[in-house]
Amino acid sequence: MVADEDGVAAVAWARHSVAAALGARSASADRTVPAAPDGALFAEPRGVFVTLKHHPSGELRGCIGYPLPYFPLGRAIAQAALAAATEDPRFPRVRGTELAHLTFEVSILSVPVPVPGRTPAEIVAGIEVGRDGLIVEGHGTSGLLLPQVAPEQGWSVEQFLDGTCEKAGLPADAWRRPGVRIRRFGAEVFAERSPGGAVERVPL
Repeated sequence: MVADEDGVAAVAWARHSVAAALGARSASADRTVPAAPDGALFAEPRGVFVTLKHHPSGELRGCIGYPLPYFPLGRAIAQAALAAATEDPRFPRVRGTELAHLTFEVSILSVPVPVPGRTPAEIVAGIEVGRDGLIVEGHGTSGLLLPQVAPEQGWSVEQFLDGTCEKAGLPADAWRRPGVRIRRFGAEVFAERSPGGAVERVPL
């Protein structure tokens, strides 16, 4: 389990990484610029996603990450945060002046594992909304949705599977067919309540 203080440090590091790269000051004028996190967690390879949202609407502004533990967490957070701000193909690059109006959210992932079962009913039984994120792979493409997406959208397990297939560019019901691989993973999510403000653990 990720300690709350590590979650706070992770979000602060994500914001600072983007602010430093864009030449922008922190959203909070009196906030001390954080150092790169140290400690065992941030040296451990972990998957992570960083999400940027408009405040106060909560509208998505960028989300990119690493589903697998390719890099030590501290490095992965910095790289994912900058990519979410500048490389998400759905949005234009974030400008430094925008940071005062954006919140940062960091999702620290567990290692994905195959969803048990072969039939649609067995697959559905092996997934829990609010606990699991999903990765769907097949026919040369893949898609991922974080655990918080299904509760935010009010989706059932079947709708969550459909949505992940669509994220992969596959037909919504592709998860019911042979040749499509489905994996699940968990996440611990920490987010700013306001731009540069207090960070809290997000219940899923």
